[in-house]
Amino acid sequence: MSSSDTTKTKRAKIILFGDSITQMSFSATDCGWGAWMADRYQRRADVLNRGFSGYNSDWFLRFAATDEGKTDLFDHDNVKIVTIFFGANDSSDSELNARQHVPLDRYKSNIKEIVKLARHNFGEEVNIILIAPPPVCHEGRLQFQKEKYKERATGKLERTLELSGKYGKALTEVAEELGLPCLDVWTKMQDSSSPTQPWQHYLSDGLHLSASGNKFVGKALIDLIDDLLPELAVLPCTQSGNINSSSRSSVSMPRIAPWHDEIDHLQPERSFRNLRLE
Repeated sequence: MSSSDTTKTKRAKIILFGDSITQMSFSATDCGWGAWMADRYQRRADVLNRGFSGYNSDWFLRFAATDEGKTDLFDHDNVKIVTIFFGANDSSDSELNARQHVPLDRYKSNIKEIVKLARHNFGEEVNIILIAPPPVCHEGRLQFQKEKYKERATGKLERTLELSGKYGKALTEVAEELGLPCLDVWTKMQDSSSPTQPWQHYLSDGLHLSASGNKFVGKALIDLIDDLLPELAVLPCTQSGNINSSSRSSVSMPRIAPWHDEIDHLQPERSFRNLRLE
């Protein structure tokens, strides 16, 4: 088997780059959006979580420049999708949270640099999806501040809806400039708001995603891939006992190993001999 054939038969990978909203996306208790991806791509791709709590785009790039960072972030083959989800920390107020704040122009250039690194390490054909930061609920942030800092709570907002909106808009501009798909969480969440389900319930502390917020992002991301990257879409099979056995592209996301109902139980070795994935 040639090296190119070996690559084709290796399980594909999906890598999630981001801050705490990505790091926490594998949460079982909060129905993490990354877990949604892993669930959809069973037997098709390994979903790798590379989220770093508290990081902004500056610090991510600093880590990416280290030997440890290069190995952790980029030492992976057969990567099909990369998500880039920064902005929640970058958009902190420049005076009230100067430590995590990243100026808007540098944020945009940082996102472009992360895209460049992904293409350099995973190939020009890798599919990159940019994800805008979620909206900020002021009441939720103030309540979180009181619960965490108690009498030391300042009552001042170092993250606001307006600031997160500016960074969300900046991300959509980068996506348009680079011709990349973009999941505009800031806008989509607010557009989905209703009297019975206001958008604030998507957030657990005014910033991070609640269980319903994770479901919202997970479903929106799957829908985006289905619509804009159909060659990478994986659909649940409704005609057999196999899970997620229906893929629109057997080349981009080949299944791994025969489905159970294809195995001859009397002569199982025949089902695995000279296996060709399809």
